[in-house]
Amino acid sequence: MKRTFACNAALLSQLAVVSAGLVLCGPLFANQEAQPTPPTASDVKQDKSDRELTRQIRKAIVSDKSLSTQAHNVKILIKDGAVTLKGQVKTDDEKKAIEEKASGIAGTSKVTSELTVGPNTSKSRSE
Repeated sequence: MKRTFACNAALLSQLAVVSAGLVLCGPLFANQEAQPTPPTASDVKQDKSDRELTRQIRKAIVSDKSLSTQAHNVKILIKDGAVTLKGQVKTDDEKKAIEEKASGIAGTSKVTSELTVGPNTSKSRSE
């Protein structure tokens, strides 16, 4: 009986320590959840002129058949007329072509390029 009591007391003390630890660490985890996440393309709200500008730039990029599918799928984020290009393209020529198309439509001073050059990251159909 003494052994059972000692085991129960040890278990109860361990449970109390774990509970106290959770109570003390709880606010740390709560603060991590409260931090805002950076906006994505779907979070950006556009007015009518921004949507039209996006449409024009996307049309110019997609209509250029010399660009790869990867280049056709770059992200075009526009807020209050300021254009941000994001994504990865295959070559420096593709990067330059996309930047020139966006600048020609929106204006050079309104375009920020975050395009990177690298290998195709999408999976091929043969995989």
